Amino acid sequence: MSPLEAIVALNMLPKIGPVRVQRLLDAFHTPQAILGAPVDRLTRVEGIGPETARIIHSWQDHADPAAEINEARERGISIITRDSESYPNPLLQTYDPPLLLYVWGELKPTDKHAIGIVGSRRATTYGRNTTKKLSYQIAAAGFTIISGLARGIDTTAHEAAIAAAGRTIAVIGSGLGKLYPPENFALAEKIASGHGAVVSEFPLSTAPDKQTFPMRNRIVAAWSRALLVTECPAWSGSLITANLAAEYGKPIFAVPGPIDKPTSAGCNQLIRDGATLVSDSSHVLDDLGQLPFSRPTPTTDPADPAEPEQPAPASLSADESTILDALAPGEATVDLVIERSGLPAHIVTTTLLKLEIKHRVIALPGFRYAAR
Repeated sequence: MSPLEAIVALNMLPKIGPVRVQRLLDAFHTPQAILGAPVDRLTRVEGIGPETARIIHSWQDHADPAAEINEARERGISIITRDSESYPNPLLQTYDPPLLLYVWGELKPTDKHAIGIVGSRRATTYGRNTTKKLSYQIAAAGFTIISGLARGIDTTAHEAAIAAAGRTIAVIGSGLGKLYPPENFALAEKIASGHGAVVSEFPLSTAPDKQTFPMRNRIVAAWSRALLVTECPAWSGSLITANLAAEYGKPIFAVPGPIDKPTSAGCNQLIRDGATLVSDSSHVLDDLGQLPFSRPTPTTDPADPAEPEQPAPASLSADESTILDALAPGEATVDLVIERSGLPAHIVTTTLLKLEIKHRVIALPGFRYAAR
């Protein structure tokens, strides 16, 4: 058995986790030795009780690492371990770094310059527009945007980074074979096809549950150089991510919102607790410093229609022209634009965002758009 097969097997076992595996590695030195150890020796390791020892000893009843590796290869997914050069170094500095990462797409050395952007799944128009502007400008400045591929703010952050021709990393709370939410598969495919990577620490067939999302959040918090929360209520998984990032010593930024809107209560609380108030990307970029490979930060506010740009029709791409035609006359939902244009969903959503940034369309409540 290869070291990769052994660590994949350990990662597939229930009720163990990276902390216990690290203790086992300290005792047995190699993952192969752990899998071959007798129950009585396994129970001598701190935190390894009889039940866990039996699971490890009978690992073949729970895991088929060769099949898992083959399936990942067939799906175009790479598996990187802590010893891999491409394993994100910030994760190694944590108490419980993932044993391995399944990566759909490509990780680059520059992804160490990542800024996490998170927020509510039930985003308002205010939250989406703010996130579009900030994510677009931060990505255009050379930082990788990292988020969780969830509905709402996460989705908007990924889409804006792609629109800025930047990089984005989506860390998900399920296995890559059970991508969640399923409606974001097209966005995940877009990210993996040259704009970054979709990443998970869970075996391919792992379904999301209440435990996997907090585990996902710790990766986002640890990987990011700083964390920006753009909109969230008082009770939110985004606040958990922010608290984790603060424990890791990362700067916390938050966008203020109306004091009478519950959707912004979490961000306002973060600011009261010491997070840096953000109303422009410069508030983040000035704190973190300019990257040596960065591009000038765009000054255009993609969420502010007060400064319209009217590019000549010739400057529009074929997809942009098609979508503008699909929007006329009046307004249309995203589903209707997809139907009228005949373009794939991920092309439509990304192109609509680009047209928003060019001030050629306006986003309306209920995922509707209208041409300007």
